[in-house]
Formats: sequence, structure tokens, C-alpha cells
Amino acid sequence: MNQNQEDVPPPRIIGLTGGIGSGKTSVAKLLEQKGFPVYYSDDQAKNIVNIDPELKEKIISLLGRESYLDGVYNRKYVAEKVFNDADLLEQLNHLIHPAVRIDFEKWVAAQTSEFVFKETALLFELKLNEQCYKSLLVTADDNLRIKRTMDRDNKTYREIETIMQNQMPEKDKMKLANYIIYNNSDRNNLESETDIFIAELN
Repeated sequence: MNQNQEDVPPPRIIGLTGGIGSGKTSVAKLLEQKGFPVYYSDDQAKNIVNIDPELKEKIISLLGRESYLDGVYNRKYVAEKVFNDADLLEQLNHLIHPAVRIDFEKWVAAQTSEFVFKETALLFELKLNEQCYKSLLVTADDNLRIKRTMDRDNKTYREIETIMQNQMPEKDKMKLANYIIYNNSDRNNLESETDIFIAELN
């Protein structure tokens, strides 16, 4: 490694979060289009549970052999097991999140951008914002979030409402976030809000 490479500071990590139906992923895609690297924690977690043999064994030990079908993570079974059991969900998270953290750290080490984004639904719940330079919350009115998710995921109003009730309230997230993007309008407005955020960041 030459002297110039050694002098390059590590990327600054921006935590990107938002509740279900907020448009968090849409903002992540816009940031990627602007040239910012984005690590999709939730997608990577879905991948890691299938490829990390040590993690597989720990999940099977916790939740049983039915956690995997033909070597593939049985998402439906696991979701049913932990849905109404907060303690079991916490234990599962304590298995998965360290594996994702290690994967994220390797990813960051390979980046050369000044800023990188860590997209995760549980940024504040898991206090991951404390490991970030800044945090960005994407939010929208509850009724709009519910409608978007109903249209996207074919879930009932009640199902989505239950998910939202299990997430940290938006008002609490807004107190913790360094930046907030309000996604109550159309895509053009979302792009404009994202551009304003980038300008503030720089």
C-alpha cells in the first residue's frame, strides 16, 4: 500500500432508516444513482442466514430444524415462531446482527467514497446510529405508509398496522435523526428532498 492510500480517511457512515412504507428503499436507490455506496442491511441479512454455516447452526439450535428447508432459511416458519415472542425475537436478532455487522465492516473497508450509507430498518432500535457519523430518517404519514404497503405487499390494513405498532414510533425516531426526508408526495418531490439532503451533507 502506498503512502497516499494510507492517508485516505475511512468513509463516514450515514445510517439510513424509515418505517414500513416510508420510502426508505426509494431514497437508497436515489442515493446510489447519485454515486453513493449503499449497504442494504436487511437484504444482506436475508443472504447471510443462508450462507453462513455457523449462523445456520445457531439458528437451528434456537428455533429447531424447521428453521431451514433443504438448507434454505424458512422465513415463514421463523416469522411465526418469533411473531408474538419478544424474547425469542431478541435472541434471534442477537445471532443475526453480529454476522451482518462483520459483513458490513468488510464492505466499508472496500469503499473509497467519502460517505457511505447503511440502510437498515432498525437503526435506532438497535442503537446502530451510535456507530454512524450521521443518521437520515425517511418518514411519511401513517395512512400513506399503510396504503403503500397494502399496494406493494398484498397485506391487510390490520396486518400492516400490527407491524407498525411493533416498530419504534415515528415521533421518537424524529427526535434521534440528524436529517429527515418527508415522503408525503410524489417521486419528483422525493428526488428534490434527497438533493437538498445531499447538499446539506456536503
